[in-house]
Amino acid sequence: MAQHKSAKKRARQALKRRARNRNISSALKTAIKGVRTASGDDAQTALRQAESAIRKAATKGVLSKKQASRRISRLTKSVNRASA
Repeated sequence: MAQHKSAKKRARQALKRRARNRNISSALKTAIKGVRTASGDDAQTALRQAESAIRKAATKGVLSKKQASRRISRLTKSVNRASA
C-alpha cells in the first residue's frame, strides 16, 4: 500500500476514476446492445441515444475520439443496412 500522503491521494483518485469509467463503459455497452437488438424506427431512436452515449464517453476520456467516431460510423452503417 502507498506510504506517502500524495501516493495515498493518488490511489483514492484512481479508485474514483475507475468506478466512473466502469459506469460510463457499462452504459455505453448497454446502449450499443440496444441498437443491435432494435429494429425499424426503434433502431433509429436507439442509434441516436447510443451516439450520444458514445460521444459522452469520448468527452470523458473513456474512449478516444477516433474510436468513438469509428463506432458511430459502424453502428450507423449497420442500422442503415438493416432498414434498407
